[in-house]
Amino acid sequence: MREASFEGRRLLVVGGAGFVGGNLVRRALVEGATAVVVVDNFLSSERSQVPDDPTVEVIEGSIADDAVLGKLPKVDDVYHLATFHGNQNSIADPIADHANNLLTTLKLFEHIRHWDGLGRVVYSASGCTLAEKTDGEPSATSEFGDVPIEHDSPYQISKLVGEFHAVYYHRRHGLPTVRARFQNVYGPGEILGAGEWRGTDATVWRNVTPTFVYRALKGLPLQLDNGGVASRDFIHVSDIVDGLLRCGTLGEPGGVYNLASGVETTIRQLAESIIEVTNSTSELVIGARRGWDHAGRRFGSTEKAERELHFRAHVALPDGLRETVAWTRSSIALIDASIARHRDRVER
Repeated sequence: MREASFEGRRLLVVGGAGFVGGNLVRRALVEGATAVVVVDNFLSSERSQVPDDPTVEVIEGSIADDAVLGKLPKVDDVYHLATFHGNQNSIADPIADHANNLLTTLKLFEHIRHWDGLGRVVYSASGCTLAEKTDGEPSATSEFGDVPIEHDSPYQISKLVGEFHAVYYHRRHGLPTVRARFQNVYGPGEILGAGEWRGTDATVWRNVTPTFVYRALKGLPLQLDNGGVASRDFIHVSDIVDGLLRCGTLGEPGGVYNLASGVETTIRQLAESIIEVTNSTSELVIGARRGWDHAGRRFGSTEKAERELHFRAHVALPDGLRETVAWTRSSIALIDASIARHRDRVER
């Protein structure tokens, strides 16, 4: 069995300029990866987040573009992290979601199924696809169970169909796919407003943790949809990167793993913690429930990933929030400049 290390590996990271991808690339360089090929169309990322390192090659464009696929060198492992982020943007433009969130997966898998010697192909799946939609007491969402037919957005549908393709290409062509189901990732390196305008305010305010941190530092109100009673499983980006590495080295080809903390946190609890950490004067504003969102309360089971990957999230939410706040403070000019590109379209 391979050790969980990037040392000596040649990697293809699709979406490698994004929040998670950038953190993965930086860790790979620290651990001695011999080559890292980043493919990114910078739709929701910034070139500045790609390390300036001779080991890193950047191919700009969509992985669904045949010209981009034709430039790919053979590698040892593939990490497919590209996505059309996220629910609200996909509702606003389902066609763009299909082009950037599903066609990308199919084109990539079809191209690399001919490659010999691949270690793993890790696909970033969504933890919400199997989660029970409940406002009551939730149980930990495992990797197994009935696949619901009703979903809240094209994004969720695309991520689920991507898993179908991962299973098919493994069974039919022997492609060593491993599905990593993300929970709600947060941490240093997520730039609000990164990339291009995608038609909704979620272009900027697209993830709750960086949104609350930024707005708290600015003294702006934090809106709690439906009073903030919904809950999520928040996992630090360094833990996600460790989980991806373990999926890429120890994961069973054809298998699926939750990358979760196993801890349920309500959105109100998150907001109150961030206000405390930032010593903010921001007010909590109670908003209506989002009409499209039926997710309610959820968190992920950690049992299978602990057993098979020896993976466990190590960064507790209070520690992770302090680190995220510190990074945001030090990067505020960068974030301000990113948001300013969309200022005319962002409702304050």
